[in-house]
Amino acid sequence: MKHLIVGGGIIGCSIAYHLTRNGEKDVVLLEREGLTEGATWHAAGLVGQLRSSRNTTRMLKKSVEMYDRLQNEEGFQFDWKKTGSLRLAATKERMLEAKRLATMARSFELEMSIISPAEAKVLFPLIDARGLEGAAYIPSDGYVDPASLCQAVASAARKQGAVIKQGVEVTDFTVNNGRVTQVMTSDGIYEADTVILATGMWSREIGEKLGIRVPACAVEHQYIVTESTGSDIGHYPTLRDPERLVYYKPDVGGRLVIGGYEDDTLPFGDPKIPGRFVRQLLPENLDRFLPLAELAGKVTPVVNEVGIRQVINGPIPYSADGDFVMGWQPGFDNLMLATGFLYGIAAGGGAGEMIAEWVVDGAPSLDLWPLDVRRFGPHHGTRAFMYPRAVEHYAHHYKMRYPGQEHETARQLRLSPLYQRLKDAGAVYGSKNGWERPLWFAPEGVARVDQLDFLNPGWKEYAAQEHKAVRERVALIDQSSFAKFEILGPGALDLLQRLCVSNMDKPVGSVIYTQMCNEQGGTEADVTFIRLAQDRFYMVTGSGFGVHDSDWIKRNMPNDGSVHLIEVTSGKAVVNIVGPKAREVLAKASESDVSDQAIPFSTACEIIVGAAPVLAARIGYVGELGYELHVPTEFAAHVYDQLWQAGQSAGIANVGYRAIESLRMEKGYIYWSGDVTPDYTPVEAGVGFRVHLKSKGDFMGRAVLEQQKAGKLTRKLCTFTTDANLPLTGGETILDGDRVVSLATSVGFGHSVGKTILRGYLDKDHWDKTDFMLEVFGDRHPITKVDGPLYDPENKALKGEV
Repeated sequence: MKHLIVGGGIIGCSIAYHLTRNGEKDVVLLEREGLTEGATWHAAGLVGQLRSSRNTTRMLKKSVEMYDRLQNEEGFQFDWKKTGSLRLAATKERMLEAKRLATMARSFELEMSIISPAEAKVLFPLIDARGLEGAAYIPSDGYVDPASLCQAVASAARKQGAVIKQGVEVTDFTVNNGRVTQVMTSDGIYEADTVILATGMWSREIGEKLGIRVPACAVEHQYIVTESTGSDIGHYPTLRDPERLVYYKPDVGGRLVIGGYEDDTLPFGDPKIPGRFVRQLLPENLDRFLPLAELAGKVTPVVNEVGIRQVINGPIPYSADGDFVMGWQPGFDNLMLATGFLYGIAAGGGAGEMIAEWVVDGAPSLDLWPLDVRRFGPHHGTRAFMYPRAVEHYAHHYKMRYPGQEHETARQLRLSPLYQRLKDAGAVYGSKNGWERPLWFAPEGVARVDQLDFLNPGWKEYAAQEHKAVRERVALIDQSSFAKFEILGPGALDLLQRLCVSNMDKPVGSVIYTQMCNEQGGTEADVTFIRLAQDRFYMVTGSGFGVHDSDWIKRNMPNDGSVHLIEVTSGKAVVNIVGPKAREVLAKASESDVSDQAIPFSTACEIIVGAAPVLAARIGYVGELGYELHVPTEFAAHVYDQLWQAGQSAGIANVGYRAIESLRMEKGYIYWSGDVTPDYTPVEAGVGFRVHLKSKGDFMGRAVLEQQKAGKLTRKLCTFTTDANLPLTGGETILDGDRVVSLATSVGFGHSVGKTILRGYLDKDHWDKTDFMLEVFGDRHPITKVDGPLYDPENKALKGEV
C-alpha cells in the first residue's frame, strides 16, 4: 500500500481526497468508528480565512476554493453558505485591532473591509449597533454543516479511488530504523510507504504507541443553539465579537448557534480519553456558559427573549501553542502528522491539500513553518506543559492580544545560568521554545512588567537605551538559548558541502555563516558553523529552530555511520559581549590575547575569561565589534561576573532581544522564518554572497541559485525607510499606487539612524522605483526604497576598524 491515513474526520478525508485528486493510487483511510465521529460531527462549522500568517491564510483560502468546487462543479450537497463574516469592534482598541487585521488581510490578498456600525447592522440586523466603533467584513467567508461536508469529501475521495474503511481500529505499530513498517489493526496488519496520522484528540494516545509525545490534546468547548428568532437569517454572515468573547452562526429555522471562549475551560482526556468516547458529548455546564450568554445578550438582545434549544459541550482538538501540528515527524522517515486542528472545518480543505503535497513532493507549495511539528521541543508534548498552555490559549482566543504579548502558563522551564542575575538587574522576560529570555531591562524605579500597546508600547524607550549602549559603549547579551549541535565524523565535511551553499572547507577555527537549501533553492536553514577540527563542526542556530534544522540535516545524512549529529545546547551558555569597547573590556577579564591579530573577524579560538575556558567567536548579529563567548554552562555566571566587573568604567549594560531586533534591522541582517523561508532563496534574500559557486562543487539547490546569480532573478528582498516613527508589527501592506506589491517581512525603528526600517520582497518590474506607500492601521504613509544596510555599510564597526 502506498498511503495509509488514520482518522476519518474532515482532515483525514480531505487528505484522501487530495492525494487521489493528485493521481496517487492505493490510498487507504482507516476510521475506528464512523466518519465524522471525532470532533467533526459536533463542530460549529464556521469557515473563516484570516490568520496571523500569510501562508496559513492562503491555506485556509484553499479550503473555500475546495468547498466552492465540490458544491458548484462536482455537484456535492453539504449546505455550504458563502455569506461572509463580520467582526465587530466594540471599543477603540478593538477598532485598531480590526484595522491592523484589515491591513494584514490586504497584504495576504484577502478582501476585507472596515465598515460602519450601521453597515454592520444591515448585514446582521439582530445586533445592537449602539456604542460600536465599526466592524470588519470578509465577503468570502461563510459557514457549513460539518458532518455533511465531511461525507461529501469522503464520497469525492472514493470516487477518485480512495478506499475508506470504517470500524477498523489501529492497535499498535512496528517501527524499524525510524520507519513505520507495520500498522496493526482490528482488521489485520497493514503496510504502507507513508503513514499519516489525522487522529485529532486521539493523537497523543496514538503517538504513545510510536514512542512520541504529540503536542496536541483536547479541551471542552460549549455552544448553544437558540430557539427561533422569528427571522429569516440563513443569508446572514457569521459574526464574531471578540470584545464580548462570542461567535455566531446562522442555523436552520431562524435559530442561532452561539459559542465563545471563556476562562478556565476544562482539559479533556487528561490523563486518558475515557472509554471509546464515540459520538458522545460531555455534560452541559450552563454555569460556565452563563457569562458568555450574558455577553451575547448585549451583542444581540434577541438572545434574552428566545429560549435555548440545545447545549453542545464537546471536546475539541488543541495543540501546545494553539495552532495546527503538521509535517514529517522528526526521527521517522515515513510518518506524517496532521492534528491539533482547533478550527478543522475552516482548515480542512487547504490542510488536506498541503499534506498531500508534503507527502508526494516532499514539501508543501506554501512554507508552513508556523504549523510545522518541528517548531516544538520535547517539553511541548508533556501533560504538564500542554494542558495549562492549551487552556490559556483557549481563554485568549478572542481576548485582546497586543503585539509581543507573552504567555503566562508553563513558564520558567528552561533557565540560563544567568537567569537570576539578569532578573535582579531588571530583566523583563519572554519565552522562546521554553527558554526564558530577557526582552528588555527595566531601569531602577520602572515596573518589571512588559509595557504593551498597539501604537506606543512603553518598552520602546528602554530598548532604545540598550540599542545606544551597543552602538556607543559595550553590552552583554545572554544568548544561551541558541540551539547548538556538533556534527562530526569522517563524512562531516562532505555532508556539509552538499547541504550548505557556502564553501565549508575552511581552515580550522573559521566561522562560516551560511544557508542550507532544498533542491528548488528555497532556504531551509540560516545558520553559523565553527570548524573545530578537520572532521568536527559546531553549528549554532536560533532558539526555536533546533529541531527543524537538525531534522533537515538528519534526513540528508548518510546511513553508513560516517557522520554523527549531537545536540550540545544545554552544555554551552552563550554570553555575547558587543560594542566599540568590547575588546578592551574582554582584555581586562582575560589572560589571553584577544587582539584583532589573535582573533581576526570571522574566526574562533579558545581563550580564558577569569578562570573559565571559553570558545570566543568573532561573529554577531548587531553589527558591532563583538565576541560570542560559548562557555561551559557551569562557568557561565563566573564569566558574566568577570565581564560585568571589567566593564564598569566603560559603562557596560545589559541588553535584551527587543534591542537586538532594531540593531539587526539597521544592519540589514535577515531572520529565518520572517525575511527568508523555504519560499525564498538566499540570492533573493540578499545573501547571495554566501553562495559559493566557484570554490566548491555541487550542492542542494545549486542549479537554481546558479541561474539566479547569472541574472535570472525575478524578485528580491528590499529595504524601505521613513523618517516617521510608525507603529509597525510586521505584515503591513506595501503598495505602489493602489496596487499591493508586497508585505513587510520584518520591521523596526533604527535608533542610530533615526528611521523606521522595513523589508519586503519586490518583483523585478518594481526595482527601478523608489517611492512606495505603506498601509498601517488603515492609513497610508510614504516610504522610500533604499540600498544596502543603513548603518555601517562598509562593516568598519563590525570589524573593529573605527
